Amino acid sequence: MSQFFYMHPETPQARLVKQSVAIIRNGGVIVYPTDSGYALGCQIENKAALERICQIRRLNDKHNFTLLCRDLSELSLYARVDNVAYRLLRNNTPGAYTFIFKGTKEVPRRLMNPKRKTIGIRVPDNAIALALLEELGEPMMSTTLILPNSDVAESDPEDIRDKLEHAVDLIVNGGYLGEQPTTVIDFSDGDAQIVRVGSGDPAPFE
Repeated sequence: MSQFFYMHPETPQARLVKQSVAIIRNGGVIVYPTDSGYALGCQIENKAALERICQIRRLNDKHNFTLLCRDLSELSLYARVDNVAYRLLRNNTPGAYTFIFKGTKEVPRRLMNPKRKTIGIRVPDNAIALALLEELGEPMMSTTLILPNSDVAESDPEDIRDKLEHAVDLIVNGGYLGEQPTTVIDFSDGDAQIVRVGSGDPAPFE
């Protein structure tokens, strides 16, 4: 049975943030809010937690995972980023974007696209997600919470509780979010390529 925390969407309670991060560090899988709906998250290095996420979403080994970062200070450790891309990210984060880069050796191979050796990077514009990342002190492995046989991210934490309370360790209720997918920008071949237009304005990358 998972724990269920009601967090304030603008001023998350420090005590609950600390308890949430303790669950993540203990190998837990959590559901938490982002600026693009609810997501599943775990520690980068935790293989067993990642396997649980893959089971929940029925993902194969070709899925593109994302590292959620608190800011751009962690970027060069995990992604190969040139100066042009860095300036674009600096001017447009945090925000509803997912950026795809070639991964560095710091990224576990199981998180990267097996053929392209790429990884997604996000800096979310959501106070709860940023508070969790700040307390964790490192990026979090993340994937949008899209359940099997669905095309859209889960947005109602009470529905999520009904569906997943026996499958995850913690559900963070940050309110009803609605469907708002990220805009995906691929930098892995150098120039910015717009892969998907979502909530983030694609104009700066055209």
